[in-house]
Amino acid sequence: MKKHLLPYLLLLILTACSTTAHLPEGEVLYTGQKSTKINNFKSTPTGELALEEINAAIDKAPNNSLMGLPTVRLPLPFGLWIYNSTVNCEKGLGRWIFNHFAANPVLLSAVNPGIRTKAAGNILKEYGYFQGSAGYETFINPKNERKAKVQYTIHFGEPYTIDTVFYKGFKPQTMRLMERGRRRTLLPANTQFNVVDLDAERTRISTMLRNIGYYYFRPDYMVYQADTTLAAGPHVSLRLQPVQGMPDEAERIYYEGNRSFYLYDSKSTNTELTDSVRYKDLTIYYSNKLRVRPKMLYRWVNYKGFRGKIQMDSVGQQRMRDFQHRYSLQRQNRIQERLYNVGIFRSLEIQNIQRGDSTHMTDTLDVHIIAGLDKAYNAELDFNVKTKSNNQTGPGAAFTLTKKNVFGGGESWDIAVDGSYEFQTGKGSSSAMNSYELNLSSSLTFPRIVLPKIRHREYDYPASTTFKLYANQVNRAKYYKLLAFGGNVTYDFQPSATGKHSITPFKLTYNVLRNPTAEFDELRENNPALYVSLRNQFIPAIEYTYTYDNSSVKSVKNPIWWQTTVSSAGNLLSCFYAIAGKKFAEKEKDLFGVPFAQYLKLNSEFRYRHRLTKSTLLATRIALGAIWSYGNTSSAPYTEQFYIGGANSVRSFTTRYAGPGSYAPADDTYSFINHVGDLRFEANAEYRFNIFSDIYGAVFLDAGNVWLLRKDEARPGATFNFRDCWKQIALGTGVGLRYDMDFLVFRLDLGIGIHNPWDTGKSGYYNITRFKDSLALHFAIGYPF
Repeated sequence: MKKHLLPYLLLLILTACSTTAHLPEGEVLYTGQKSTKINNFKSTPTGELALEEINAAIDKAPNNSLMGLPTVRLPLPFGLWIYNSTVNCEKGLGRWIFNHFAANPVLLSAVNPGIRTKAAGNILKEYGYFQGSAGYETFINPKNERKAKVQYTIHFGEPYTIDTVFYKGFKPQTMRLMERGRRRTLLPANTQFNVVDLDAERTRISTMLRNIGYYYFRPDYMVYQADTTLAAGPHVSLRLQPVQGMPDEAERIYYEGNRSFYLYDSKSTNTELTDSVRYKDLTIYYSNKLRVRPKMLYRWVNYKGFRGKIQMDSVGQQRMRDFQHRYSLQRQNRIQERLYNVGIFRSLEIQNIQRGDSTHMTDTLDVHIIAGLDKAYNAELDFNVKTKSNNQTGPGAAFTLTKKNVFGGGESWDIAVDGSYEFQTGKGSSSAMNSYELNLSSSLTFPRIVLPKIRHREYDYPASTTFKLYANQVNRAKYYKLLAFGGNVTYDFQPSATGKHSITPFKLTYNVLRNPTAEFDELRENNPALYVSLRNQFIPAIEYTYTYDNSSVKSVKNPIWWQTTVSSAGNLLSCFYAIAGKKFAEKEKDLFGVPFAQYLKLNSEFRYRHRLTKSTLLATRIALGAIWSYGNTSSAPYTEQFYIGGANSVRSFTTRYAGPGSYAPADDTYSFINHVGDLRFEANAEYRFNIFSDIYGAVFLDAGNVWLLRKDEARPGATFNFRDCWKQIALGTGVGLRYDMDFLVFRLDLGIGIHNPWDTGKSGYYNITRFKDSLALHFAIGYPF
């Protein structure tokens, strides 16, 4: 069947003269939209949002549209041709073709432009265009009356703005609190009316009240009444009042009472808890053995604000009547977040139980925290295809064993072993770059800041301390083996939803060059500075990284990701030598008889994704980096230097094929080692679009290079020169395919060179000697940025 499938399809297409022959009786084929007419529109942030929602409501793609656009169709409607040719086939090859290749016709009745214009009109009202209107007109195809297009007309008119907002009908105490919080209102005077801000303001007020004790209050308990007659011109006055029948409990302040923690084991949360222990004012219920230290449970749930004064209530019991003991939604959420961040619980629920009975309910809420422990051990064995930023690709395996809650305080201990065989892809690839890599690491992570101990703000946000030991060996085929082992201490903390800090005050790595070959010895003689970067040496470093990522913020449509790392190596050690009498700039100082690196390094990367339509976006990236070696060494460690090219960089070049500067790649097999530098610049832009189902396409443009900060006679043209640097930026374009399964992305990119940074002997900016030499094919996993 498959052998004769193509001729059969061609025959069907040639005989399918009509796309409307088999439409249902009385139906008309929808062939798209004419450009929408927009009248009296003034560009404002709210207006742009309204227009975007209106377009989403009225737009409908016809058959064979271009990238889902409602106004552009591809010229050959294969899906419709096959539909009309095989719709009556009930079995056999024809039915198989229908099921797999036919496109059901988009009918005008299904598009229903009348309903769409009503939706557009409602959107106009919701965004303050009370005098706005929406309509449509149908255009019958003069050659075929069973085809039609639609054109919508949107009349905006003058938008209404908010004049005043009144609060009315609430209890006096609630009114005072609402007025006190008015300075944070989302509806200031002269703001354009829109229901999005109105709903956000109700949520703001409700959250404010729930944070100061109003446990039962909800945004739905408030309703707006609008009046356009109280102010001259296109203005509206709003009155915010309680809904009819709002319960009295909604405006009552509640206080936290007893706190209990119900800790279940990893098997089930239905088992009976037979034991209990009280730590300060927290009662902990458990069975058999308490696997979490009471002190730690208390610290995780003891998120409080300012202390208040002790008062006596009407029955003589001591109670705290202050903000600290009022119910707070914010405090409840923070406690829940902190418990989740510990990483040892598989389930978690916080219940607030009101004291009292059917005859009298008090204003006290007993807090019950119900948690189920996760399994103590977790083991993972992964087989994968590893693709790294250095453009090395190959099969790999990794085994990780994790022990959770090691000391009863949420600590985790990991032991990881992984290895891979890697081969290079892309133009300029060579078997000399093939290698294998083995890694062994062990890390102990505490879900808090330790050493030094911070008592107050330590637990106000996610924080962790990691102690790590590691050993890595890379075998570079035909040249050398590089063994690196060491350890570090890293503090990570995230004081906001978008900002994360990582501080490594101690990091010591020892690089050992092993088994150099004759080819490598020849390279060392030709380039002594390169050998210095690869020799045996200590790298005593400190490091700080700041990461900004607003993709988790719901209101952000076009997210930004920015990460900057500053690191310093050898400076503290050189200071100790200076105290001992050796000059700071003196070279060849050692640590335990081995030279140590000394440098400052800055690396920054900025990413921005702009959503164009539902199925298309523009992803951009710019990366800058610099490393300056001084004092004890004149060349930075090879593993710390920059390079370009590869599947995640300038994709028209393979890794370390271009740069530094205008230094040209040699014909010998080890020239790749020379293509590293002290300065880095990269810029990328990629247009991503959906083709069908989980298959996506991309068109990209990449640029970048690296440079040296010191002159190197062995690499002419490699030193940075501001006057010539723009000529030395490698430029390439290309196309790609992606298979995106959400949790895993397979990527195939074809890079096409436009400009080589070195002199190719060809004049002009496009200096590619042969087109086939400019091609580079990369297979990778994951998006490049």
